[in-house]
Amino acid sequence: MSARIGATAAAIAPAAAHAHEATESGWTFDLWIVVPLLVAALLYGIGAARLLRRSSSVRLHRTRTFYFAAGWLSLAGALVSPLHEAGERSFAAHMLEHEILMLVAAPLLVLARPLGTFAWALPRIATSAVGSVTRGRGFSAFWTALTAPVPATLLQAVALWLWHAPPLFELALVRPGWHVVQHVSFFATALAFWTGVLDEHRLRRRPGVAIACLFVTALTAGALGALMALSASPWYAAYAALGLTPEGLTPAEDQQLAGLLMWIPGGLVHTAAALLIALRVLRAAHSPAGTCEPVVTRSCSGA
Repeated sequence: MSARIGATAAAIAPAAAHAHEATESGWTFDLWIVVPLLVAALLYGIGAARLLRRSSSVRLHRTRTFYFAAGWLSLAGALVSPLHEAGERSFAAHMLEHEILMLVAAPLLVLARPLGTFAWALPRIATSAVGSVTRGRGFSAFWTALTAPVPATLLQAVALWLWHAPPLFELALVRPGWHVVQHVSFFATALAFWTGVLDEHRLRRRPGVAIACLFVTALTAGALGALMALSASPWYAAYAALGLTPEGLTPAEDQQLAGLLMWIPGGLVHTAAALLIALRVLRAAHSPAGTCEPVVTRSCSGA
């Protein structure tokens, strides 16, 4: 075991050096993170300004802009702030970063529905080209299948369990490129999942499916977190090789805290979302005839 830990420590030396560089400033400014964040903010700002000048639905646009800003700030906080650098030395901090990506940033950005706003920021020729692709049967079928609640739930669960298997998780720790792939996998599957369970058209037809998927996700993620929290020994040699965290936690205690972060907050968020959907479905069922109240974003009146 000591030989394995020593070999792992040697393997993560480049990553440790990177972490030391980030520690001096406390912030991480990797181009693969900063550039997409800035481009997204710029496109959304331009598109939202143009929409507000042309649309009478000011309240709706302001609500969605609030969701986008909150989601964008959560994403930036997870990936750029000192929390990202702390994840190089603490599994619990690393887990908190993942939880913010999947439980805070992803649902907020889905509620913002930013793709239409992005389109308004593009030149007309580019908008037409993108529209022709997205309206095509092939892309539409792929997108519908990818964001259907059940497949999206399965994809997110697979990504969560596979990436927390020790071989793959340690690969992400020692290879920056695989670390990027890990984060993209978590965030992309979370976006697909929340798109599926918060889509207002699907919720009108089959709200029970979304509620069931939220409860299943709470159970599958909670089970993984519980296994970590109840384990008496660390799963990942890379973190074990680092010894005590800056907060004075042993590797086993650090992992147990990480497991609790996945188990309890994750379960609460998914359960709260399921209960909120159920509550709004019940309200819609008892609303006066001729009116409807979509579960997610807006209300409408019958003719």
